[in-house]
Amino acid sequence: MRLDKYLSEMNVAPRSVLKQMIRKNQVLVNGAPVKKPETKVEPGKDEIMVEGEAIHYYEMEYWLLHKPAGVVTATRDNREKTVMDLLPQIRRSDLSPVGRLDKDTEGLLLITNDGALSHRLLSPKKHVDKTYFAEIDGRVTEETVQKFQEGVDIGDETLTAPALLIIEESGEKSRIRITITEGRYHQIKRMFEAVGMKVTYLKRLSMGPLVLGDDLSLGESRHLTEEEILMITGKQ
Repeated sequence: MRLDKYLSEMNVAPRSVLKQMIRKNQVLVNGAPVKKPETKVEPGKDEIMVEGEAIHYYEMEYWLLHKPAGVVTATRDNREKTVMDLLPQIRRSDLSPVGRLDKDTEGLLLITNDGALSHRLLSPKKHVDKTYFAEIDGRVTEETVQKFQEGVDIGDETLTAPALLIIEESGEKSRIRITITEGRYHQIKRMFEAVGMKVTYLKRLSMGPLVLGDDLSLGESRHLTEEEILMITGKQ
């Protein structure tokens, strides 16, 4: 791998800046300064130092974020704060959210550069469960549960896939949990609108085997554990 590519992927600096740093002897490979950005290095074997700091190579990076409302799910935005701004010390420069949560939606969000995993989690054919807690303007009944199980017409070409709806509290203001296997645009909000109700609060609790625990407050994030990575990818 080229040295400048290695350092760029590890989010050290843009390549244009890295080239200047390399030429100024600020980058060492195995203890010796190098002059050429295209110098070949072997991740995991060669020791790379930048201004006295060891730069280790991470091929994959997995973050679990407790997304707060008011933050957009995007890698960058010229006007809004993004979920990427909430990560403390990212190693790689190519991370992106897996799917999206609406700006006003809270909860579990996975951020990674594992493109194959992202595709697998988001593919409708894989039927990956995603569970949410929601507060509803309207009375959710067993009839609603049955409608959601049968599929709801939300204006798309096909009905929604069967959804598991659990009523925690039913009244003029209801509280529910819902598990879906799709990720259509504003899907849960549109499902309730289709039965004459409105979602006033929405929070994602889990995605596949990943569960949002009590260890993360709103806006906090952490790396996935080795066990979680194994569960979600099937590899170590």
